[in-house]
Amino acid sequence: MSVSSLRSFEYLEGLPGTTFNRLYKQPSTALAIFRRMLSHLAKSFVMALLYISHPMPVTDLEAWVRPDGKRERDHAINLLERLHILTTTANPGKPRAYALTNPFAASLRLALTGGGGHKSFGVPLNDSQGNQVNVAELDNYARNQWEGVLGYMVGSTGVGIAGSAVEPSDGVKTILQWGNLVVVRGRKVEITKEGFAFILQEVNAQVWTILVLYLQNAPELGMDEVDVLSFLFMLGSLELGLSYSKANLTPTQTQMLQDLGDFGIVYTPSDSGCFYPTRLATTLTSDAGGLRSSTFASSSSANSGFIVIETNYRIYAYTNSNLQIAIIGLFTRLNTQYPNMVAGKITRESIRRAVSMGITSDQIISFLTSHAHPQMVKNQTILPPTVVDQIRLWQLEGDRMKATVGFLFKEFNTQPEFEGVCRYAEEIGVLIWKNESQRKFFVTRHEQVAAYLRNKRTQ
Repeated sequence: MSVSSLRSFEYLEGLPGTTFNRLYKQPSTALAIFRRMLSHLAKSFVMALLYISHPMPVTDLEAWVRPDGKRERDHAINLLERLHILTTTANPGKPRAYALTNPFAASLRLALTGGGGHKSFGVPLNDSQGNQVNVAELDNYARNQWEGVLGYMVGSTGVGIAGSAVEPSDGVKTILQWGNLVVVRGRKVEITKEGFAFILQEVNAQVWTILVLYLQNAPELGMDEVDVLSFLFMLGSLELGLSYSKANLTPTQTQMLQDLGDFGIVYTPSDSGCFYPTRLATTLTSDAGGLRSSTFASSSSANSGFIVIETNYRIYAYTNSNLQIAIIGLFTRLNTQYPNMVAGKITRESIRRAVSMGITSDQIISFLTSHAHPQMVKNQTILPPTVVDQIRLWQLEGDRMKATVGFLFKEFNTQPEFEGVCRYAEEIGVLIWKNESQRKFFVTRHEQVAAYLRNKRTQ
């Protein structure tokens, strides 16, 4: 699951079942969650159950998966249950069986086959009704708005950004403060550790981070949470370059157009009854990039790889974007700038300065890896190992302890019970630490482990 999918999934996972019931009444929402949130095996289970009229016995469904695929099967079933897509029926005298929940099943069938008057995929207007804004103009608008947000955050570090993009609105600044991405002390704006992590993400993950913050604060804005979610999933199903009517939107969704426009997610012409989704919106429920040329991509190329690093710690970035240069300057000592390239060096002082501002070595390495030049990607190891190791060592000089958020399981009745659960946690990749003599272990996520324990105790 990609970072952006994980971010939206974590939010959805915390919603009550009644909210899911309302959400799944919209075919666009059911289709978006099916496309974006489910693993390939989970999708196969859904399609197998979608058109059968009776629940499928648990043994029949599990027989489809090879014995060595037990881990993937359990993960897929657990994922479907947490999203309230799959339910278990247990009638007296009959074996346990799986069935899809309603209205998810009905909405997904409607989304796949078409028909109905739900209008959950928007109401497109013809060219004569719209303002005929082309795709290039939409991309340019989205890029300017989004770079304005990032420029505001990076500029708060004291790094100057000449010719910065659009000045963010007060609403944008408020949302950034809600998410603790920036803090305001008097008249001074300072970026936080979470803000640095946000800046170094890919664009789609950044968009979902902002949208989740928006969702979490929807009640304070007087908005209906389900309306907000439904509209976001609808945007992900719209076609880039087409105009859509505002007539069928709810008051909450109409209010959202202005807020999302400030981020460049939608474009609304003045004095018009239509709106245009930008590339930031139409890729919300897909794995495609947020922009044809992302914020970190070279303005002269659609390829996002533009950084070259040598074993002597010298770095070359083929870009003329002031924002990109400012971000690289957060952890690099830049010394030369050409019309289409900047050069510098990663030093002990530059890394320790970045660490003091809240940037971690893993974030720097991840950023350099994801934006490495295509010539570097051809290497067996994308970044020189000496550079990667040294960046981590420079951080460790002032950081001797690492904290991990998670959950401690203890007080098991028997050693076999402890070993079985511990082995399962290790198989699904959430085990961090264990102590066999005290029958304790520590995991980063507890949902699947708790479900495993419940299933074992009911058998």
